Amino acid sequence: MSETADSTSDERNAAPLADSVAIVTGASSGIGEATAEALAEEGATVVLAARRVDELEALADRIESAGGETLVVPTDVTDEDDVDSLVETVTDEFGRIDVLVNNAGVMLLEPLERADRSNLRQMVEVNLLGLMDLTHAVLPIMQDQDGGHIVNVSSVAGRKTMANASGYNATKFGVNAFTDALRQEVTTQNVRTTIIEPGAVDTELASHVPDEQVLEQLSELYTESLDPEDIARAIVYATTQPEHVSVNELMIRPTGQV
Repeated sequence: MSETADSTSDERNAAPLADSVAIVTGASSGIGEATAEALAEEGATVVLAARRVDELEALADRIESAGGETLVVPTDVTDEDDVDSLVETVTDEFGRIDVLVNNAGVMLLEPLERADRSNLRQMVEVNLLGLMDLTHAVLPIMQDQDGGHIVNVSSVAGRKTMANASGYNATKFGVNAFTDALRQEVTTQNVRTTIIEPGAVDTELASHVPDEQVLEQLSELYTESLDPEDIARAIVYATTQPEHVSVNELMIRPTGQV
């Protein structure tokens, strides 16, 4: 083995998340993409899960070119078979799951009076039920290995309601409630939970908004935004704490966001 290879191996072994396996959903863009790269930099083998295969493969190439390790598993979190297949694939390949980052989400903001019911249903299925299903599938593995960390990406919208966001608010309040109740069930089993609540972040999430008037209001309201990497650093912070430290909740806004 070359000196360069030896050096790379030593660096990975010294990294806080060396020898750990992390699943990141919604990894094809935005916060998920940035988080996958950040966790890989800390030594984790990162499982990239999302629907858009081309984007996942491009991300995998970047991470592996930088010396990281990845596994691409195309996944629709609203499909229970996909969820179970993701978990089975990861455990067959690596035998463990140390970190789960439930990041996949959509933000379909509309006044309820003219909202499309299919949009309301999609937000519930992606933002909440998909997160719950994947957590349900991963939790027994973490319990069997006597440890793990579940990170659920919520939103400031999980703490503060806003007109024209009733459906989105409902899903994010649900994520917060689900995560804190789960914390009380599993914290004595060495399974940690973290709620991440971003404010305005510069991602494609806003492009999901189907109502032009609401989209215009958002652009006027949020004159400053975070980068996805800002949220990724927060997730790395939470997941690299000593085992006796559990960071349960982090709310992160741009300084200029009221």
